[in-house]
Amino acid sequence: MPIRRIYLAGPDVFRPDAVAYGRELVAQCAQAGFTGVFPLDASLTGEPADLARRIYQANIAHIETCDVVLANLQFFRGPEPDSGTCFEVGYAVARGKPVIGYLPETGSFAERIRARYPQAVGQGLVDASGWHLEEFGLPLNLMLAVPCRIVVGDFAAALSALRELGTA
Repeated sequence: MPIRRIYLAGPDVFRPDAVAYGRELVAQCAQAGFTGVFPLDASLTGEPADLARRIYQANIAHIETCDVVLANLQFFRGPEPDSGTCFEVGYAVARGKPVIGYLPETGSFAERIRARYPQAVGQGLVDASGWHLEEFGLPLNLMLAVPCRIVVGDFAAALSALRELGTA
């Protein structure tokens, strides 16, 4: 099945320039011959609980209409990817959709945590609280790294990997 529509998952919706940044990602998708779907609808308003439910429903509907998910899986607000993005990745995988995740640096999950968040790491393969660090040589938790194709680089690198997937 040809890849046409891409769901753009990631914490980018929280950027101060999210609307402009989303437009840029969608434009890069268009230049590559795809339709990018950036899950930010600034026109949605309402009470917080109702708004949250409608955003959730809209994002699920977007994933359903897309052929693939491109996910920004860099660390967000600590040494883990954005939890909402992780859910979207899991949902897409469960629906049988390919997922390409991208990260800014190489290294295993534990190495990346040590490099970016040294205060979160204890001695050996434990965190600062004594809990074990996952270390399988993968760049992320195995529940993300195993089902996803992980690309080291930025959005353009992930889009390039997607073009390869689309022609394979």
